[in-house]
Amino acid sequence: MSRPFHVSTAELFRERGARHAVTLAGPLPGLALSTTRLSGDDVVAEVVLEAQGDFVTVTGTATGWWEGECRRCLEPTGGEVTVELSEVFEPDPVDGETYPLGRDDLDLEPALREALALALPLAPLCDEACAGPDPDAHPVSIAVDDEGADEEPPRDERWGALDTLRFDR
Repeated sequence: MSRPFHVSTAELFRERGARHAVTLAGPLPGLALSTTRLSGDDVVAEVVLEAQGDFVTVTGTATGWWEGECRRCLEPTGGEVTVELSEVFEPDPVDGETYPLGRDDLDLEPALREALALALPLAPLCDEACAGPDPDAHPVSIAVDDEGADEEPPRDERWGALDTLRFDR
């Protein structure tokens, strides 16, 4: 099983404060939000890892391609999504704030999934000027029922007491 977002930290911890730039690429299957999802193309993460004591900081960017349906015309649309990363990996992570650091490596995938999911558009548009569905392709017809058009609708007896109210001017 390929693990494209695992990074070895052995070399990094040999020199405290060492910085290593790495470029990682791989798919993040199943990442979707609302009507948008990451396409099957690889996500590319260009990051710098820095050892600081018992933890590692990761800064950089991640770029992927998303696809979905336009919220107005429902035609397929898509685009590029780029996020800035600034994360901390430590042996005893704080839930929701830092990520786990293994003995010899770190897994960047959970941080990438979270950052990219938050960056996906909730209601994408194919174009800012999108007018919605083509009226010729999707005609609207309104059924008119002329039968009973002159009759008053049936009365609700619960409101009958209001008929006796009179307002003097």
